[in-house]
Amino acid sequence: MGQHSQNLAGKQQIKSFKRGNRKPFFQDISSKNVSSGLISFTLIMTGPALMILQAAEAGQFTDQQTINWIFSVYFFGGLFGILLPFIFRIPITGAHSISGVAFLVTVTPYVTYEQLIGGYVISGLLIAMVGFSGVFTKIMKWVPKEVIAAMLAGLVANYVLQIVHNVKLLPIVGIAALVTFFISTRFSKRIPAVLLTVIVAFISLVLTEDLHITLNALPFTIPFIQMPEFSWTSILTIALPLALLILSNDVAAGIGALKSSEYDPPIRKVVSFSGIFSVIASFFGGQSANIGGMMTAICSNDAAGEKSKRYIASMVSGLLTILFGIFAWKIVPFIQSLPQPFVAMLAGFSLIGVLLSSLQLGFSEKKYQLSAVFAFAIALSNVSFFHISAPVWGLIVGAIIAKTVEK
Repeated sequence: MGQHSQNLAGKQQIKSFKRGNRKPFFQDISSKNVSSGLISFTLIMTGPALMILQAAEAGQFTDQQTINWIFSVYFFGGLFGILLPFIFRIPITGAHSISGVAFLVTVTPYVTYEQLIGGYVISGLLIAMVGFSGVFTKIMKWVPKEVIAAMLAGLVANYVLQIVHNVKLLPIVGIAALVTFFISTRFSKRIPAVLLTVIVAFISLVLTEDLHITLNALPFTIPFIQMPEFSWTSILTIALPLALLILSNDVAAGIGALKSSEYDPPIRKVVSFSGIFSVIASFFGGQSANIGGMMTAICSNDAAGEKSKRYIASMVSGLLTILFGIFAWKIVPFIQSLPQPFVAMLAGFSLIGVLLSSLQLGFSEKKYQLSAVFAFAIALSNVSFFHISAPVWGLIVGAIIAKTVEK
């Protein structure tokens, strides 16, 4: 009886700690996790925003529809990126699906706006169902962590390799960024090297390039709920491919990044919330609001500081993403003025640390070296089949090799 009372008291203390004894999150703020959040946000706000404008133009969207799209994916993606890391104290970074937007660029000219919204709603419901069923959790547990890390390395290597190409296109800016990165890596302990690199690169860009920066804002309109149209066409041509892209390119990569950084993410809840938030975003005209693959990789890496405090990076990224969604009608024209090689270069620098740690973990064990090599090579190829991305094929092939050839 006495032992039972002690066990009961112990459980109550644990529950009490989980509910009320956490230290305030602002005590976990550091220069490293804040700067990683800034870098993550930089990646979210640049290329993806331009792709949305491209897709909206291809579909001949009105200004109202375009504003709705930008607002919904950034506002609800940012909200996702504040709530989940705050609740779970893990760097689960919210965003929207970049690959999803790239897919929609090819779709918007051929379907009605209402059919697009209907496809978005069904896509979000499909993702939520995958999360509730627990299928994704079982799949991720079946894949060795070395294979996941190798897949992530192959995924981010494409971004890092772009540094070389873009330094050639912007030599002065690129050389200044490289020198800053190496010097700050060697001597700076408090200020992250990537943050200094971004600052110097931007200053160099302003001083050496003839930028045509425009501050003409898009006309502001208040976002409101959009009415969907459901059809077999929207399900087959929009919802199914979009759900597959989000699950493979974003959810799998994001969860893989967390596992590579030795977190134990609540996979079922992350997938389910990605679906729920995507459904909410869809009613305002956006394709998704989910865990971001590359953004989670940036915020969960060693460069984001102490492991227990890296969730702050995701919250910083989420807060800035919300603000971007609210003020996108003013900010997007400025982003359009930045050279694409410059944006790609910054993305490459921000992912160097992720590449290094993923390679180290992926090839740390001799047991899974062959499966890791194939996972890395397939993810690096960036080739997709049946609307399933190369990283997911890398996971599948790598897991099969690990469970058969290297068992």
